[in-house]
Amino acid sequence: MRIAVAADERTGIADAVVDELRRRGHDPLLHGALADDDRDDWAWCAEAAARDVVDGRADQAVVCCWTGTGASIAANKVAGVRAALCGDAQTAAGAREWNDANVLALSLRATSQAQLGEILDAWFQTGPSTDPDDAANIAHLGEIESRAT
Repeated sequence: MRIAVAADERTGIADAVVDELRRRGHDPLLHGALADDDRDDWAWCAEAAARDVVDGRADQAVVCCWTGTGASIAANKVAGVRAALCGDAQTAAGAREWNDANVLALSLRATSQAQLGEILDAWFQTGPSTDPDDAANIAHLGEIESRAT
């Protein structure tokens, strides 16, 4: 799978995310501090990774900043993105299952190596729910998005 990855600095788990994705057989598309000559501010690099997803250059994305909050907010401003800030495996599994999240946001500060592995396991092992109520909620997100413009 092609995964866009953005980080605003190379600290904490920034490089570990890329290494772990490669180890799992994914093809990372790098942004921000992870790429040469790319703007590394959190809003710009998270937007770039999110646009890779909606424009079809990537299947999913992982966006990172110090807390993960700014990166998730920036990614969610891109129409069609459902970014989830996940600090543990249960939240990552729920984000994929109930929210059909397509962008994972992580804190560079608070995510440990062990948590990173657990979060990625849950993220990639969980797919969207087929429950009609869950599907209706995801469809409603698109309706909300279309009314916001």
